[in-house]
Amino acid sequence: MQDPTTRLRYSDADLEEFRTLIEKKLGRARGDLDFYQDSLREMADNSDTKVKGLDDGSATAEVQRLQGLLNRTQRHVAHLENALQRIDAKSYGVCRETGELIPKERLRAVPHATLSIGAKMSRN
Repeated sequence: MQDPTTRLRYSDADLEEFRTLIEKKLGRARGDLDFYQDSLREMADNSDTKVKGLDDGSATAEVQRLQGLLNRTQRHVAHLENALQRIDAKSYGVCRETGELIPKERLRAVPHATLSIGAKMSRN
């Protein structure tokens, strides 16, 4: 049995594997962020003239849709950046409620996860 004062954590090799995964996802997310910002900027620049093929209502809906995607992507980028900070602190992959390691499969699917499935399910 493990001494409860010993903190569980992933090995440095595991942390580097997760860092690589997160950095790839972060690169894609930042690219998406740039795309949404550019699209919104372009729509704002063209506000005096109708956006190609869109009436006023459709243009407004498109701006709202892009703003929602932008906001969601900004939150995703922040979560991924926080995950990199946890890797640097060697606390990555530890459930913040139970203190147990989050399974690698979950972290590969949701690399910014801070809760194990059990802890997440008990919150709902």
